[in-house]
Amino acid sequence: MLSFFGPSSRLCDGLSRREWLQAGSLGAFGLSLPAWLASQERASAMDPQEMRSGMASSFGRAKHCIVLFMLGGPPQHETWDPKPDAPLEIRGDLKPIPSVVPGLHVGELMPMTAKLTNKIAVLRAMATDDNAHSSSGYWMLTGYPHSPKNQENALPGAPNDWPSMGAVVRHLRGDRGPLPGSVRLPEEIWNTGRLLWPGQDAGWLSSQADPWLVTCDPSLPDFRVPDIALPADITPERLADRRTVLNQINRRLDRLQSHPNMERWSTWQSKAMELMRTREAQKAFALEEEPESMRERYGRNRFGQSVLMARRLIESGVSLVQVNWTRWKTDEDVAPAWDTHAKNAERLKTALMPPMDQAYSALLEDLDQRGMLQETLVVWIGEFGRSPRINPSGGRDHWGHVFSGALAGGGVRGGLVHGASDRQGAHPLEGRVEPQDLTATVYHCLGFAPTTEIHDRLGRPLVISKGTPIEPILG
Repeated sequence: MLSFFGPSSRLCDGLSRREWLQAGSLGAFGLSLPAWLASQERASAMDPQEMRSGMASSFGRAKHCIVLFMLGGPPQHETWDPKPDAPLEIRGDLKPIPSVVPGLHVGELMPMTAKLTNKIAVLRAMATDDNAHSSSGYWMLTGYPHSPKNQENALPGAPNDWPSMGAVVRHLRGDRGPLPGSVRLPEEIWNTGRLLWPGQDAGWLSSQADPWLVTCDPSLPDFRVPDIALPADITPERLADRRTVLNQINRRLDRLQSHPNMERWSTWQSKAMELMRTREAQKAFALEEEPESMRERYGRNRFGQSVLMARRLIESGVSLVQVNWTRWKTDEDVAPAWDTHAKNAERLKTALMPPMDQAYSALLEDLDQRGMLQETLVVWIGEFGRSPRINPSGGRDHWGHVFSGALAGGGVRGGLVHGASDRQGAHPLEGRVEPQDLTATVYHCLGFAPTTEIHDRLGRPLVISKGTPIEPILG
């Protein structure tokens, strides 16, 4: 980290400490964003085994991927895997409803999604056997298990620094156009105490492949994207002045260019400048250009508007966008986000299911109507599920032994269920899917065989996934 000392000290170039700080105050001029904007292009061919297995038609079908990540662990019983015949303490107060697919029922708080299950493949036997948010989440986001399992408040860093799906995709595909190849929004995933989860960035793959993080609330009336929109008091003339200052700073940093983290700083800093000044990039975040009816359809809340922004980003060429459902300002620590340890049914009815059902169904309908669903893979997941038995506080606790997920769009056959849990929704009965199988499926649909190799910082070749694509849902 660079440090500056003294309130009025000046450098030999005549630059004051204030000018150094001002040069970085737009974010796009700092040391972090330019590093995020680096990537390299690689290609992958489908391996012979996949060709023989009949999955060729789904390979590379998806040009884009949107991952909807439900922080906290959504309950399988009230979403994709209701158990109406189980005892009350298992099935809960909410009932299942039929969907447009005969025999496929979902929770009663998913009425809009129920009309679209013909486009969705439901996974009812996902499992990590890890009941800790951050370590189970690391496995779900990377496809590689955390060491050790069941470690709550696990932090980023070796040995658990495998790159996220977004980082791998950005590394392999590169940045196509002014925008990064992979984006996360509206914030990072964290535990109580603002403890960031591992598995959200590029890890050992280097920060050049980092998915770009956009911390924002797109539902605000005065929404502006940090690091892209110029502050109101920054005119083009002032921007030019700052660029002059920046060039002077760059000359002072020439001696640092041999450092691995700095060797491409100038290149990606230039791209950061391009990003901020490019109309195409600005347009991707211009939610005000959407019809009011469309914004209302997604939901006037942070999650809904973030999902709408994800659609705009993939239209602008971003390969993978991950939308995180994180804590809302009204959440309490006893049951934040989808971590419903208390008042599970009440939280689902009032705070969780209606906005999720609205935004998720809006995304699928919107993509379908635009002719984009067949080329966009939409992944609905959390880090684990909830316990079968309702606790004395009316909540459900952590449960990584079985939970549900859903995929739709590019390369995925809709209207089916893969796998099954037991009568209580406690353990897989058949069709168990682990996170590496999910990542293998995502990569397959995006056109990368799981055996595609990437290299760590020592140059060692490592496969992007040790899982197997979920063949029954592909086609």
